[in-house]
Amino acid sequence: MQKKIFGIRSAAEFERVALEVFQYQARWVDVYANFIQMLGINPLHVDSVDKIPFLPISFFKTHKVIAKDQAPAIAFTSSGTTGSETSSHLVSNVDIYTQSFRRAFALFYGDIRDYCFLALLPAYLERTGSSLVFMANDLIGQSAHPQSGFYLNNLNDLVSVLTEQNGKGQKTILLGVTFALLSLAQEFKLDLSNTIVMETGGMKGRRKELIRQELHQILCSGLGVKAIHSEYGMTELLSQAYSSGEGIFSCPPWMKILLRDPYDPLTRYAQGSGAINVIDLANVNSCSFIQTDDLGRLYPDGTFEVLGRMDNSQIRGCNLLV
Repeated sequence: MQKKIFGIRSAAEFERVALEVFQYQARWVDVYANFIQMLGINPLHVDSVDKIPFLPISFFKTHKVIAKDQAPAIAFTSSGTTGSETSSHLVSNVDIYTQSFRRAFALFYGDIRDYCFLALLPAYLERTGSSLVFMANDLIGQSAHPQSGFYLNNLNDLVSVLTEQNGKGQKTILLGVTFALLSLAQEFKLDLSNTIVMETGGMKGRRKELIRQELHQILCSGLGVKAIHSEYGMTELLSQAYSSGEGIFSCPPWMKILLRDPYDPLTRYAQGSGAINVIDLANVNSCSFIQTDDLGRLYPDGTFEVLGRMDNSQIRGCNLLV
């Protein structure tokens, strides 16, 4: 199945593999099978992607979402505020995740060995079970650059490395959690014209939330870059979408974004604005069809942008309808 998933080259191939993955998960992933049954849907009658039901992402907080013929090799967990439930993604085959992020990175950015890869992820490094830290650690190792590495609170060391690499013309990627990049941009005035600055989103309660345009303007001004790249991923997924600027994301061939009505999860939109559904075929051994709590805009070419989060009333309405 891995070969089929990562070998997708067309919309027809995506549809065929997605339906095959759906039939497997409808049979073997108990929580998904029960969800489909509660909706009154016969899996055998699902003959197109448009008919596939999407599992609310909150199920990853309350249930074990994994095929019953698989055993978990690792559990990725989400960050959460004090007293809140966290999501747990049970992954039976770590190689699928590794293949997914390595292939997606190569697709959008080329050979990782050409880069110095720097990770500024304090909120993630301070806990265990982060899939983002797992990915960054692998890319740091793959880059093989002597100064690739993680940075927690040592911003002066990070600035020294960034300045040195930029002066050499070395291609560099700085992957950072949003609040840490904001601190970097406001504390230092840098020229990182040879650096790709990539934010992962979220203030994690550390800073006031900003709209994307305002945030990117501050980062571009303080870090001396023309655009801010972004990575769209989450604990419940094994794939990422990437933006090279303006908050417009593209998916790798085995991942797709669809939209639904925020108040009626069974109503789908071909394009425009709505709540985001994700098909992530790399999630073959858990659930590939997920209703997120994000709001977005979908364009005719399949690119998308994230507009924000659903509020509690929308989430409650969605759950009641389900």
